[in-house]
Amino acid sequence: MSEQDQEDRTEEPTEKRLREAREKGDVPRSRELGNVAVLGVTALALMALASGLGDASQGWLRQALIVDPAVLGHPDRLIPHAAALMAGLMMPVLPVIAAALAACFIAPALMGGLRFSNKALQPDFKRLNPMSGLKRIYGKEGFAELLRSLLRVVLIIGVGGWVVWSAFDDMLAMPRMSLHSAIGTGLDTAVTALLAMAGSLALLAAIDVPWQRWQHRSKLKMTKQEIRDELKQTEGNPEIKARVRQVARQMSQRRMMEAVPTADVVVMNPTHYAVALKYDPANMRAPKVVAKGVDELALLIRDAAQRHRIAVLEAPPLARALYRTAQVDQEIPVKLYAAVAQVLSYVFQLRRWHPAHGPAPSLADVQLGEAEADGRPDDDAGVPAR
Repeated sequence: MSEQDQEDRTEEPTEKRLREAREKGDVPRSRELGNVAVLGVTALALMALASGLGDASQGWLRQALIVDPAVLGHPDRLIPHAAALMAGLMMPVLPVIAAALAACFIAPALMGGLRFSNKALQPDFKRLNPMSGLKRIYGKEGFAELLRSLLRVVLIIGVGGWVVWSAFDDMLAMPRMSLHSAIGTGLDTAVTALLAMAGSLALLAAIDVPWQRWQHRSKLKMTKQEIRDELKQTEGNPEIKARVRQVARQMSQRRMMEAVPTADVVVMNPTHYAVALKYDPANMRAPKVVAKGVDELALLIRDAAQRHRIAVLEAPPLARALYRTAQVDQEIPVKLYAAVAQVLSYVFQLRRWHPAHGPAPSLADVQLGEAEADGRPDDDAGVPAR
């Protein structure tokens, strides 16, 4: 990655970017934290098992220093005898080795979690590029690793020298001690050295852990274009989504306009809302909304109804209530049954009326009462229907 590309990466990594990195095994790691965990756990295991290790070591030394005459006369028994001695040496320290191996999982668990990734095992031929290797060695990462290595060496040498200097008199007196005392003194010195080194390296780990987290997150930073591209991949292209919504809206409007000629009545308010209703007593349980719209669409519904000689009635409260509570191709709410029944009754009477039958039927004001859905007072409930 060039310096220019790194400068362009100013945006924090998204959750998707972080998840993909974890799946590839790309998580922050701290070598110093691992060293502290292994040394600390090993020292604690030695402290807990010091008594048993001392007795086992004393018994092993006694057995190793005793010469078996049967072995001397049979050279072919030397290898099995040596293997038995090695097994006897390993058995007492196996718990310590197991504790040290288990401690290897502490640092990864604290830094990025224990994850097994097949992608991390796949060969990456980019790492074979000599230029990339030189940049990594002589770049910021290489310089930081050099500093950590120097500090690590200085701390270990300094702490080790201090422990040896502090226990120098005891170490000189070990040849004059009994075997049990000498083993105990040696174990105490080893445990003290391990604890001192773990404590000193903990200071280095306290600096290295935040640095590794910051460096890992900086490496995963994204450019603004990458953010936009990821948004398009996850949520879809905004332009395409807008176009899809527009086409869906146009198709829905087209279906509604085709259904307007089948309606029995269009209720309006008087130009803002329009709801087309249809009712077939033989096939429907209740009136159904076949089309509804607001503003320009409401005017289109009204014009289509007038062209097909569909009754258009102005009942503002009912038009608002139907628009807000009823859905297209669904029955009207129960609370609007009474008001809609008045309107349909008037429309059906008007269809059967003939001038020879007398005066034309009239429709009283449509009263919604508690059925009004928008919660506003019936300020225009008295507008007569037509």
